[in-house]
Amino acid sequence: MKKQLLLTLLAVLTLSCTNTQKQESTQSQIGFEIADDGTKLPLYAGALSTVELWEKYIKAHNERDLDAIREMNAENFKAYGPNGEIIDGTDAHIEFLATWFEAANPKWKSNYFIANKFTNQKDKLREWVTSGHEVSMTVEGETIEVGQVHDALIVDGKIQMFYVYEIAKASSEEE
Repeated sequence: MKKQLLLTLLAVLTLSCTNTQKQESTQSQIGFEIADDGTKLPLYAGALSTVELWEKYIKAHNERDLDAIREMNAENFKAYGPNGEIIDGTDAHIEFLATWFEAANPKWKSNYFIANKFTNQKDKLREWVTSGHEVSMTVEGETIEVGQVHDALIVDGKIQMFYVYEIAKASSEEE
């Protein structure tokens, strides 16, 4: 009886290891994340549900829906703006957005969304969405156009953190 139990346990363990290897080999590696120690961690194509969440988040910004933005933010939300701003917490984020919406009337036109995922060195799954946008806003009474790239960390279906990188459009690029 003990031998049968041991053989069954070994068979289950062998099959579970085989399935994990098979699942990893069917994923498409799209690049790698470089850890602080220089280790390269494989990046894989991510779930489209993260893209849908980030797209909904951008739409809520265009619609000035602060309640929807608040609902999509994770409990320990943080954002890093293009000019060195660090926004720590949802309340600070909503306050920042309300002031900025009033002052600059920003509008995003989305160009692309890319989902990726990797497992960090602590065996924690990290899901990111990288997106590109054209943003128009009013600064000192004048409309300006910028290009933005966002990197958003999605955790448990919420926006945990994001970075905004921004560049002014060259005058030859403006319509």
